[in-house]
Amino acid sequence: PSVENPAMRGITYDEVVDAYYGQLQGLYAGGVDLFLVETIFDTLNAKAAVYALEKFFADMGVRIPVFISGTIVDNSGRTLSGQTNEAFWNSISHAKPMAVGLNCALGATDMKKYIANLSACADCFVFCYPNAGLPNAMGGYDQKGHEMAEEIRPFCEENLVNAIGGCCGSTPEHIAAVAGGRARAVLNSISDLLVGCNVF
Repeated sequence: PSVENPAMRGITYDEVVDAYYGQLQGLYAGGVDLFLVETIFDTLNAKAAVYALEKFFADMGVRIPVFISGTIVDNSGRTLSGQTNEAFWNSISHAKPMAVGLNCALGATDMKKYIANLSACADCFVFCYPNAGLPNAMGGYDQKGHEMAEEIRPFCEENLVNAIGGCCGSTPEHIAAVAGGRARAVLNSISDLLVGCNVF
């Protein structure tokens, strides 16, 4: 997609649906507990995934939880196809996901205001897994675990999220720092909302 031309695509909707459907078959056969449609920077892809999910659930006679995670590509606050995160939610809310969130592209500090927007408009659980800061000139990530944990702390203290994790650049050190800090204490108090899932 292109912000300047939201209709532009290099693939058809049906091709995307078929690709998602095949992945759903394999994941379900492998024993997944939920489906996560993630890093969505083009909402039409999310809608194709939702269509594939509904078809899969109908064909299989089953239903398991669905999480959907969008990606705000920069500080304009928009997806690559030009939507704000509120518009993203309005476009996929009919799917009734168990949880909606944001991941990738931004570090926690830059992501916070968009999670606050999403938390205010979504009627389901909210999660995020930001990058470990922004990439350096070589494409690596310099933010340390304790720094990421400190940036994530306000998300929990302000009750913006039900679950939290890390995306690009995050390592076991980063996740351990988040799990051992204030975020863990806050999330523990609501972790029973996600029955059967570990706080991440």
